[in-house]
Amino acid sequence: MSFKDWINQKRRKIMHAITKKVGSSYVEPTLEVVKNINIKNILVIRPNHRLGNQLLTTPLVQEIENTFPNCSIDLFAKGGVAYAVFENYSSINKIYQLPRKPFNNLFKYVMCWVSIKRKPYDMVINGDKDSSSGRLLTNLAKAPLKVFGDVHEDIQKTYDDYLHISKYPIYNLRLYLSKLGYPTNNNPLPVLNLKLTETEISNGKNILDELVKNNKPTICIYTNATGNKCYSEAWWESFYVKLKNEFSNSYNIIEMLPIENISKINFKAPHFYSKDIREMGGIIANTSIFIAADNGVMHLASAALTPTLGLFSRDNQAIYGPYGNGSLPLYTKVKSQDDCIDEVRNILIK
Repeated sequence: MSFKDWINQKRRKIMHAITKKVGSSYVEPTLEVVKNINIKNILVIRPNHRLGNQLLTTPLVQEIENTFPNCSIDLFAKGGVAYAVFENYSSINKIYQLPRKPFNNLFKYVMCWVSIKRKPYDMVINGDKDSSSGRLLTNLAKAPLKVFGDVHEDIQKTYDDYLHISKYPIYNLRLYLSKLGYPTNNNPLPVLNLKLTETEISNGKNILDELVKNNKPTICIYTNATGNKCYSEAWWESFYVKLKNEFSNSYNIIEMLPIENISKINFKAPHFYSKDIREMGGIIANTSIFIAADNGVMHLASAALTPTLGLFSRDNQAIYGPYGNGSLPLYTKVKSQDDCIDEVRNILIK
């Protein structure tokens, strides 16, 4: 662990200890009061700049849309990626964009916090129970209904997937609303969704067709990740050989390159590069399976509604694993490369 990572880890622990009781004094309104609240304007707080974390918020936004049709949602995020992620969400009214580096943009940072206090909402939802700033902002916001994000014991007893970072905010919201007299909601949970347009998918197909120049279906790999989530060149070289031996007669195998424009297989596969996440999603949407380690682009593939095989070197797949559309996480400390190939085969034949 680098010194910077160590400092950040300590900072998060200290802030979590300071803010863990924030909201404990909040008193839920009575059923009589709730009857007079028309839930229309909603604030969702997810102050994280990473692509994956913004994509992981899309199921919660869909849940809100499904529960409160014609609602207006403001989103409190960090950085600019939320604009691309939620571009086609008609319910999104405003995105409050915290600067990624607060001390370099201190005035803008402070004004974002102040703006939350100015506008009244019917409901505010903290999208991450472990976010100290999320809890503080939820407490600060003006709204009669507040969901701070704690995982209730009832949820832990009922749902074996409650740990997932996309799922527990939805379980929390459903439980909260049921306590306020709303009907119990047992509908399937929404999946990550970039809401690609037909034009974006068609443009992605054109790019893919130009790359492979045949009509075979395509397997796409993404060989990069950060820190200890990243697999070595030797690992990817070996895995790529196994993919080719098993599938190259029936499938194209291509590589999507990261923003660093590097390849763990030394550019041996046909490859493409883009910085436009919606263009990337459009291309991925035309592939049969996407294979990547735990990173933001893995979640992008899942949000493109493509079957995604997530490779986890750390035992946190229950929190971040791809789901829906045939997607599957694999913990590679207990699963071999041959196991991964078997799962690729299983996904492709479904």
